[in-house]
Amino acid sequence: MSNDLNTPICPEDGDRVPAHVAIIMDGNGRWAQKRGQIRLAGHRAGVRSVRRAIEFAGRHGIRQLTLFAFSSENWKRPETEVSGLMELFSWALSNETKHLADNNIRFRVVGDTSRFPENVQTAISEAERVTSGNTGLRLVIAANYGGRWDIARAVQLLLRRVQAGEISVADVDEDLVTASLAVAEDVDLLIRTGGERRISNFLLWQLAYSEIYISDVLWPDFDSSVFQAALDYYRGRERRFGRTSEQVQERML
Repeated sequence: MSNDLNTPICPEDGDRVPAHVAIIMDGNGRWAQKRGQIRLAGHRAGVRSVRRAIEFAGRHGIRQLTLFAFSSENWKRPETEVSGLMELFSWALSNETKHLADNNIRFRVVGDTSRFPENVQTAISEAERVTSGNTGLRLVIAANYGGRWDIARAVQLLLRRVQAGEISVADVDEDLVTASLAVAEDVDLLIRTGGERRISNFLLWQLAYSEIYISDVLWPDFDSSVFQAALDYYRGRERRFGRTSEQVQERML
């Protein structure tokens, strides 16, 4: 990563650049299998694509990048793959934290991390601590995360506040629910690699009005050209949020 990672190269695009991009990084296993390699080799290759995505996001003025690294359903995978993923996660955090800090990137992990090995939990805490004061790109990694878990957790937090007398049931609205989620920012653009056309229990609440871009490219082959194609798609969309096209045009005048 270069030290000018967070210097936007296209400031003239203004609000045509999505503030929050989320990516479902799919296809690592298939990428490896096509090459006669074990699935974990695909996950290792996918780390390079993560670096490329972070650099691209920082240079193009995207404010938050949320990556779906490990879902709450992924524990069902073969034990050797899961343990290998945990080792890879720990290694990547240990090796990338300094780069994140040097490039003014704020790092955060969302999900139930209590199930992770102690060394992984320690690496997460250290990366979050070291980058906590950074003001550039917000990098969020969703690990042992599920959209239903996120919403259920938000409901529990709000119920506790009601029980404590901090708020009333009547106070609970969309804004309060949003603020109680692990990821409180709406997603402008969702990218999914690997060709699958589903959201796989990812950011269910936050994707309510997201533009969705599906790429057949497998995650280890994800590069700036694929990311750019997704941005071009986003810029071509008319984001109406329930309004008519005519109303949108009037608001732009």
